[in-house]
This record gives sequence, structure tokens and C-alpha cells, in this order.
Amino acid sequence: MAKIQPLPAAPSPPSSGDHRQGQQAYTVWMKSLVFNGNGCAVYGPDGAVAFRVDNYGCRGGREVFFMDRQGNALIRIRRKGFGMFRRWEVCRCEDEDATPWFTVRRAGKGGAAVAMHGGAGTCYKIDGCSASKTEYKVRGVDGAAVAEVARKQTAAGVVLGEDVLTLTVAPEMDHLLVLGLVVVRGLINRSL
Repeated sequence: MAKIQPLPAAPSPPSSGDHRQGQQAYTVWMKSLVFNGNGCAVYGPDGAVAFRVDNYGCRGGREVFFMDRQGNALIRIRRKGFGMFRRWEVCRCEDEDATPWFTVRRAGKGGAAVAMHGGAGTCYKIDGCSASKTEYKVRGVDGAAVAEVARKQTAAGVVLGEDVLTLTVAPEMDHLLVLGLVVVRGLINRSL
């Protein structure tokens, strides 16, 4: 079976314990690996599946689990509220008390605001949450891009479909946090 993303000089894939590493590129395929399922698959630099999301219910379900390659749930994403009060709460599955890790709400001008649990307001912003855009950035409080998502381009320069994306994560960022934000953005646009 061919690999999805062979990269030349690839860093090691993330370990389950520490999700902070150097700058890393992931390939995100916005299709489920399960027949008739909704979700996405995240491929690491070695071309193997690193993470996956499968939603066996309807598209844009109320609860979605983000899993590692063995199928262990890492984070749970729940849609709360309705209409303009809709928000997505993300919890780590290893926590027994299910307190939200962070919350995402729609913001003005096609963006989304991310607030960390226990934080003092917005910590990150997602620019470009409109369904027509496949390229977007996650910005920190200072406005610097901490992660970028763009359409996947092969080494020969061929741009792949709108459902195949490249996610580049800054070295200081928690990769699991950024991957969770990508999944929430897919839920906002009902592409999962």
C-alpha cells in the first residue's frame, strides 16, 4: 500500500505523552477511514496514520472523539448551545472530571475565538472559518501564526483536492491542541 505523505528529512512522530515538539507538518485528509462514516484522518511525516476522527452518526454530530492510531480516545469535542450561541467544548479524555480544556466560538468576519479553560478570555483565533476557504491560520494572542493549514501540494507541484490539507505547526505549540482546533473548524463548517 502506498504512503500518503512521504517527506524527505522528517522528524519523529509525536509520542502519546509529550505533544510539544519541533515544527512539524501533518497531512489531514477530511474523509473518514470507515466506510459510510464521517470524520478525518491525520497522517504523520512518515506517511502512517497518526490520528483519526470517526463520527458514525450524522455529519456534524454533537459529540466527536479524536483518537490516536490505536483507537484510544485523546480528546472529546462536544457541540453545545444552538444558533448564534453555539460553541464547541473540548475535553481531554484522560481527565476523569471532564472539565473543558478549551472552548471555541464563532467570531466576527468568518473567524473563531478559542478560550482556554481557566484563562482570561481569548487565547487563540482561527482566521478563515468560512466554508469556502480551505486555507486558514491559527493565531496567538500576539497575532503571530502558530499553525497554518493549506491545500496539499505534491513534490511535483500538483495541488491535491480540497479535502487533502497540509497542517504546519509551530515548534512551541501543543500539537494535540492545534489538531483539535482543525477538527473543530471542520465541525463548524460541517465538513466532518
